[in-house]
Amino acid sequence: MDGIFIMGLVAGALTTGSTIPQIIKIIQNKSSGDISTLFFMIMATGMLLWLGYGILRSDLVIMIWNALSLSLCILILALKRIYP
Repeated sequence: MDGIFIMGLVAGALTTGSTIPQIIKIIQNKSSGDISTLFFMIMATGMLLWLGYGILRSDLVIMIWNALSLSLCILILALKRIYP
């Protein structure tokens, strides 16, 4: 593994992981009233496009982190429906 690959892994982990505290907060409080639906819809769309870009470029780092990020955005949107 070269430095650029490792940098991509770390950047992806930090970016993707940034949504985890929000998920925890929603579940703990059983409320998502302060969460912007539009933000996560736009973010999910962007992640879907990044995932497609990664697939077209055969870039494993982009594919992995954007698939995970997209999954977490979808989870947050689902939690918004469960805990409005």
